[in-house]
Amino acid sequence: MRNIAILGSTGSIGTQTLEIVRENNDLNVVSIAAKSSINKLEEQVREFKPDIVCVYDEKAASQFKVMISDTNTKVVSGMEGLIEAATYKSAELVVTAFVGMIGIVPTVEAIKAGKDIALANKETLVTAGHIVMDLAKKNNVKILPVDSEHSAIFQSLNGENSKEIDKILLTASGGPFRTKTKDDLKTVTLEDALKHPNWSMGRKITIDSATMVNKGLEVLEAKWLFDVDVDNIQVVVQPQSIIHSMVQFNDGAVIAQLGVPDMKLPIQYAIYYPERRYLSGDRLDFGKIGQITFEDPDFEKFKGLELAYESGRIGGSMPTVLNAANEKAVAMFLNRKIGYLEIADIIEYCMSKHNTIENPTIEQILEIENWVNELIESKW
Repeated sequence: MRNIAILGSTGSIGTQTLEIVRENNDLNVVSIAAKSSINKLEEQVREFKPDIVCVYDEKAASQFKVMISDTNTKVVSGMEGLIEAATYKSAELVVTAFVGMIGIVPTVEAIKAGKDIALANKETLVTAGHIVMDLAKKNNVKILPVDSEHSAIFQSLNGENSKEIDKILLTASGGPFRTKTKDDLKTVTLEDALKHPNWSMGRKITIDSATMVNKGLEVLEAKWLFDVDVDNIQVVVQPQSIIHSMVQFNDGAVIAQLGVPDMKLPIQYAIYYPERRYLSGDRLDFGKIGQITFEDPDFEKFKGLELAYESGRIGGSMPTVLNAANEKAVAMFLNRKIGYLEIADIIEYCMSKHNTIENPTIEQILEIENWVNELIESKW
């Protein structure tokens, strides 16, 4: 029996992780956490009976205590509660599925507590990769990628010498606006941006996919996970989402991982690594696929992707600015306060105003997030 904690249990990754728990009798959920979705959280508590649950929102936590008062599950809240859920004594693996910078501190504390990490919170490495990877090494902790692209790279490197990587080929679907012109993007609506052609994801990540900022964040995450320079990571648009990513080696060989678009595969692979456990679901039928096509991304049209590369080349605290500005801008777009193209404009503006810190501490990273939020609010 393996004891797991799930941070972000009510989101897309969290709920699919719980589906995997349902399908296997050797996983035990001891700790879960969510921001404020208490109705779904109550269902999860009653089904999986965790020892502890964190509701990040203090007001929602008070209400939740009443809702599950007939259970033995302990309810905690706030950042202290998140840390308590992430470091819960019997948890062996922590699935970090919170979206945004809220996931950084609990992930770091879980690593310090010796927990293996199934990493779905890309912001942790984008902003604090220099801290996280060093801590993981010192504490002999595995960082197991859950993003489908990073899992594909991880799988492609299995049994290979990572020092022989020539470059990483990070695939992208191209999102809903792949075939649009730059002029077309001036009039796209929130509803247009939320229509991803291949994947079912949370609203924030779906918008990030539409702008291709999500792919830029994945470039920055891959830099830390696989110890490569950002300029040795090539984004390749592969609209069918069948090849999930590839690795090219020094001898010219390319190894890829393919599969149907299903996040349960990388989640389960991270949980059971190195075992490949049976997973129900569709399988690729190459006769029916017909073709797999490739394109270069349009960096002019998807300015956020170019800005992500730029932040990675600068390094230090600049990726934190990119990430924090994107989080704030996407929230504004989701609330219909700005237009689609303004997301990249806001990121560019914040990056232009920032004086880079070479090796920021966690405290500085969080301070930069606050600075970015204040800067955006003062101008927009």
